[in-house]
Amino acid sequence: MDAMLALDAATNALSLDQRLRLLIQLRVSQLNGCAYCLALHTVEARAAGVDESALATLAAWRESPFFSAAERAALELAEAVTTPEDGVDDEIWTAAVGEHGEDGTLAIFWTTTVMNAWNRVAVTLRMQAPTVR
Repeated sequence: MDAMLALDAATNALSLDQRLRLLIQLRVSQLNGCAYCLALHTVEARAAGVDESALATLAAWRESPFFSAAERAALELAEAVTTPEDGVDDEIWTAAVGEHGEDGTLAIFWTTTVMNAWNRVAVTLRMQAPTVR
């Protein structure tokens, strides 16, 4: 657990917009089927002011009007990292760099990687989603 908390600390130290970080965490958790992380980060997203329209349409973000170009580039990269077939396409990486710069793109990559690790832990250990009220 100390190792996972250290990964979280490293992620939290990145200069990534909170809304974007939460959208990435939620989208990755959707792709991985992690109910625990979805429940947890949805509550955090609402508390951080992420609007209900964005939360409700995150699974269909490509068709949704509630995401900026920068958020779309980040979500595209997060999906490519989460479900890689042959690595991340150069055009996806380049689009992310165009919106977020090299440091921002690496922050998105790291956030996605750590969320994937947490999802594996929660799903493997069958962690129960907290009740959301």
